[in-house]
This record gives sequence, structure tokens and C-alpha cells, in this order.
Amino acid sequence: MTREMVQKISELRDRVARAERGGSEKAREKHLSQGKLMVRDRLARLFDSGIVVEDGRLAGIERNLPGDAVVTCIGQVNGRDVAVIANDMTVKAGTWGYQSFEKIIQIQELAARTGIPLVYLVDSAGARIDDQFDCYLGKHAWGNVFYNQVQFSGVVPQVCAMFGPSPAGSAYVPALCDLIIMVDKAASAYLGSPRLVEMATGEKVDAENMGGARMHCTISGLGDMLVESEEQAIDAIRNYLSYLPGSWSEKPMDSEAAPPTEIRTPEEIIPIHQNTSYDVHDLINSLIDGGSWFEIKELYAPELTTGFARLGGKAVGILANNPAHKGGILFSDSSDKGARFIWLCNAFNVPLLFLQDISGYMIGSGVEKSGIIRHGAKLLFAVCEAKVARIAVMVRKGYGGGYLAMSGGPTKPDAVLALPVAMPALMGPEAAVNAMHYNEIASLEGEERKAYIIQKRDHYAKDINPYGAVDRFFFDDIVEPNKLRDDLIARFTIYSRRRYPRIERRNGVFPV
Repeated sequence: MTREMVQKISELRDRVARAERGGSEKAREKHLSQGKLMVRDRLARLFDSGIVVEDGRLAGIERNLPGDAVVTCIGQVNGRDVAVIANDMTVKAGTWGYQSFEKIIQIQELAARTGIPLVYLVDSAGARIDDQFDCYLGKHAWGNVFYNQVQFSGVVPQVCAMFGPSPAGSAYVPALCDLIIMVDKAASAYLGSPRLVEMATGEKVDAENMGGARMHCTISGLGDMLVESEEQAIDAIRNYLSYLPGSWSEKPMDSEAAPPTEIRTPEEIIPIHQNTSYDVHDLINSLIDGGSWFEIKELYAPELTTGFARLGGKAVGILANNPAHKGGILFSDSSDKGARFIWLCNAFNVPLLFLQDISGYMIGSGVEKSGIIRHGAKLLFAVCEAKVARIAVMVRKGYGGGYLAMSGGPTKPDAVLALPVAMPALMGPEAAVNAMHYNEIASLEGEERKAYIIQKRDHYAKDINPYGAVDRFFFDDIVEPNKLRDDLIARFTIYSRRRYPRIERRNGVFPV
């Protein structure tokens, strides 16, 4: 090797080292003092064995902007290729410049063409104002990042972990992803910063209440998962991707089956009386493979539980009414939560299991003003649109519109099953008796009224059981609780082999 070649290689290695080191020593020290991992340490934890391919590593190096504040690369997660866009907060606060924008859209398009998931590791102060004239207004501009996210939505999985800020327009990067994981007391997203809001409106609010991780995971619904550390966020990404295929045209990978971890059997968990509360997580854990539960939006609208699990080693998406929260009744937020989860599962060929224990949608002037009809229609739209294998189980009660929203028979699931304690009815005994005998009840007083109501409720309730429905073939079967797991595994194995018919249209007109 000639001296000149040695010198050129040494020069290259110096530039690579500078690029991989990231920002200035001061910026790195500040970053680490906040308890954050360096961007390449995040990638090392995410990937099975390091970066396989990286483009644009030396972008910006001549301007002392290593990587132009973003690392775009491909590595393997659980043995499969995954594309990653990772902000480097030590370089100009992780802001987007022209080259960083070019790098982002190139890796997005590569992921879509090759059919591999896209992971966004967000820690950025947003768009770089001093680059606005190069990449704000034109057709080739920052907005292409969002355009690509929309075009590739449902084509490849897109998951975002937020380790820090994502303000103003850049907040739409997480918002347009399928799953958003937020690190508590570190991640934030808002269209206007607290300082900007105070200047514009006079409102004084701190960053945490304006757009902190906990607020978004409990109130706004933007966040899907709240975690305590970056390590937990990265591990959650690896776990989440294990339930999904690389792209929409594939099926999720199977894993080795495992027995449930819940010691109690389903029949020990489910109370017979319809008004007795229980936590549906206990029922779920008695059915699914042990250790396979991955909950989505656990802290948001908890009256409806949603998450991924495995049954006999196969991935399944579960929606379950949770009587432990607001009686499991559907509200506007839980309707939105359910609809989005159904769309996610349907996009990536994940079968759906509905566990029904519902008296219906919430009623009252407050929820009507909040648009519960619109939001409820959204859930019903998602259920009826789903093409993946779909099974509904009436665990206990299934009344009225709530029954339909939870994949009731008229929405054409592959099967509607019931447990022996199921109570199918348009209304529960309390509401039905009040509706049918209002005048009689109003004419009575005291103990006479009370006795009359009990008599009518008991008379109405004795006919609410699953046997009349199964006799008319409204239920496909009534299953013993302790045999439900095996029945579901067998049915999903069969139903998942069928073809998924598609409707010829550009898109449905979704309720909003």
C-alpha cells in the first residue's frame, strides 16, 4: 500500500470517527447528564448485532454537523431487517436541515420498496429555521417526510420512540406513526412551546403539562405507551415488532407456544352476576400464551383494553371491555382507541379477538355533546371494514349498540361464541323494565314499587341466556370457559387461511 493510500484511508477514518462521535464534547456531556443514551448506543441496544448499512454517515462533516444531526441506517431486530431514523440531539439540538431531510426521505422510501419496518427514534428541536428557504415551501421540502409517512402507512410498520422533544411541525412524525412510545419526564410534543403560548395567548403552563409524555399517554391519547427509561422504550420496540410482519403483504411470524401464566381458570375469574366487577386482564392472561401480553394505550380510556398477544404461538390482537373501569361502557375516547387498534391489526394481517362484556355506549347530554355518535360510528366502521380473521366471544353481557361495536354477529365476524353465563339482549333488565313499564312504576310508591321492579326484572332476566340464541344459530357455539383457549387456537388456525376480499374503491369516507 502506498503512502498516499495510507494517508487517504487515515483521513477517511478520522472523518468517520468524528461523524460517529456526534456533537461537541460540551453537547455530549450535557446530553449524558440528562440521563440519555447517545444515539449510537440507542442503536446498539435496538439491533441484534449493530448497524448493517448506513447512508449519509459523513453528511455535514465539513460543516461540523456530523451526520447533519440524524443517523439513517438498517440493522436487524429479532433476525429481520429494520430501517431506522434516529435524531442526534448533540448536533445542533437534533434539528432538521436540508441534508437531514434528504437522508430521512431516502431511508423512508428504501424501507417501503424493500418491505421492512421503519423505526423513528425522536429527540429533536424540530426544523432548522436557518434552512427554511431551502426546504419549507417547495414540492421537495420538509413536508415530504409526512407525505411519505402517509403513503407508507399500512404498507410497512412505522413505530416511534420519543426520548426528548418533537415540537411544532415535527410533532407530526410521531402522530403519523402506528405506535408511539414515550419516555416519562423526558419526551414531549406540542405545536407551540410554553413560551410561544404565553406570548400568543397569555396562558402560563410548563412543558410537562403542555405536552409531556404522561399527559399524552393519559389525556390526549397521542402516546400509546409510557415507559420509565430509554432502555425500556427500545426493548418495547423490539417486542412490538415481533407481533408484526415486515410489510402488509406478509403474515406475522409464529413463535413457540406457551401455557398461560394466570393460575386461575376463566370460570374462576368471571363473576356470574352482570353488575359484579372484575379486571379483564385476568381473563386475558388465563387465555393467552404466558408472557405474551403487549398492551396498547394502557393508561388511556382503560374501559376498553387493547393489545397484542399470542395464542398457541400465533399473534393476535385483542379488544376487551374492562368492567373494572367505568363498567366497560364505551365512550368517545375508547371508541377512537378501538378503531385505531383495529385498523393497525387489519393493516398487517393480525387476527382480531373481541371479548365482549358490555352494556352499551355511554348516554347523557355530556357525551352527546362530545360527539359520541361520531366516535362510536368510527369504531363500528373499523369493525365492519376489517378483513382479517375475527372472532367475538360474549363473555357475560352484550347489549345493544355495544354488542355491534364489539364485533357482534351482524358485522360478519368469522365466529360469534358465547360462554354459559352470556346475556344477549337489546337492553339489560334495569333499562328494559324501566322502558317497558315506566307508567306502572311511576304509579307506585315505596316498597310496592321496589317489589314490582324486582319482579319484572327477574321475569325479564330469566329469558336472557345464550341458549335461545344458539338454538337460532345466532351464536356459532357455547363454549365452556376452561375450553375457550383451545377452541380459539383451533378456530384462528382455520380462519387465518382464508382469503381476504377487498372492496374496489379509493377509500371509505371515515367518520371523524
